[in-house]
Amino acid sequence: MRSPRPLPRRLALLGATGSIGRQVCDLVERHPDRFTLHALIAGSDGAALQAVARRHPDAHTLLAHPADADGGDAARAIDDAVRDPEVDLVIVAAAGSTALAPTLAALEAGKDIALATKEVLVMAGELVRERMRRHGSQIFPIDSEHSAIWQCLWGEKERGIRRLILTGSGGPFLRRPSETLESVTVAEALAHPRWKMGPKISVDSATMMNKGLEVIEAHFLFDVAYSGIDVIVHPQSVVHSMVEFVDGSIKAQLGVPDMHLPIAIALSYPDRLEGVAPAPDLAALGQLSFEALDAVRYPAVALAREAGERGGTAPAVLNAANEEAVALFLKGQRRFVDIVPSVARALEAAEPAEELSLDAVVAADRRARAHVRASAKGPTRLWSQLPA
Repeated sequence: MRSPRPLPRRLALLGATGSIGRQVCDLVERHPDRFTLHALIAGSDGAALQAVARRHPDAHTLLAHPADADGGDAARAIDDAVRDPEVDLVIVAAAGSTALAPTLAALEAGKDIALATKEVLVMAGELVRERMRRHGSQIFPIDSEHSAIWQCLWGEKERGIRRLILTGSGGPFLRRPSETLESVTVAEALAHPRWKMGPKISVDSATMMNKGLEVIEAHFLFDVAYSGIDVIVHPQSVVHSMVEFVDGSIKAQLGVPDMHLPIAIALSYPDRLEGVAPAPDLAALGQLSFEALDAVRYPAVALAREAGERGGTAPAVLNAANEEAVALFLKGQRRFVDIVPSVARALEAAEPAEELSLDAVVAADRRARAHVRASAKGPTRLWSQLPA
C-alpha cells in the first residue's frame, strides 16, 4: 500500500513583493501540490502586495509599514505571522536589517527558515545560531553561493573540509579602469552583467561588499573559520561556489544564473523539484574562467572579513554603515567610490559592546547609520556623540 502524499508545505513569505518573493510565488504557482502560501508579508508597497494576494487569495496578507500604522503594532503582527502554528517554513526575503527580528521570532517558535537576507546572519550570527541550537530549528540558504556550498556538503563529514570557495562575478566594473570609478553613475552600478537584482544588492555586487557579507554568512552557516573561506572571481556566474576537501578534491555546483534554483532547493529540501531551470549548456559556454580577487579594486571583502573576525557588534556596524552609504549613493548624495571608505570609518569609530544581545546589535546598527549620515554632512563625530 502506497503512503499518502504529504500535504503542501505551508509558507510564510517575508518580503513578498521583492525579487526573491516574486520568484517564490512563481514556484508555488508551478507546484501547488507541494507548497501553499499561508502568509504574505510586505514592507510598504500596498499595491504590489494586493497584486500578489490576488494570485493567492487564501493567503493572509500583512503590510508591515503602512503610512498610518503604529510601528509596534506592525512588529507584533509580523511576529504573530511567523510564529503561526500553521506555518511549516518561514521564507525570509525582506531587504536588509528589517529581517532580523522576525527571523529570531520564527526561530524561537521552532520554525525552519529559508533565508535569502544575508544581513540577518551578518548582523547577529551568534544570536541566530544560539536560537537554532536552543529550539532545534534549521536554516536553508537561498543565496546562490551558500546554496551551492550547502549542496556540495551534502553527505560530507565536517573533518573532511579544507576550505569554502565563494565565487563572484566581479560586477559591472570588473574591467573598468580604476581611475574612472569616481564618475560611476547609479544606472551604471545597477547594470549587473549576469543577475537581475534589487538596487541595494546590485550596488553591493559592484563594490563586492556582497562577497564580504557572504564570507561572514558562510562562517555562521557552515561553522568554518574565516581563514578557511576564500573568494574567487568567476565572470560567467555558472559555478556558484565550491568546497575544497582535505584530500585535494574540489566539488562545485553549476547552474544557470537563475534564483529559482536555490529557492526551489531551500523550499523542497531534502527533495528536488523537476524542471526548475534549464541546465547549463557546457558545450555552448566553451570555457569557464577564474581569477584571483583584486584586493585593491575590491577592498570591501577584506573589510568585511576584518569585521567578522572582530566579532561582537562589528559585523552589525559593517552592515548598517554599508546599507546607509549605499542608500546615500542611490539618492545621489554620495559617490560610488565613497561607499566602502564610509563603512571603514564607521567601523573604526565603533565601540565594542560589553555583551552581545539583540539590544546591543540594534544600538550598534543605529549608531553606525547615524555616523554615516553625519559624515556625509560634515566632520565625523565621535561614536560617543551619536545617538544610541
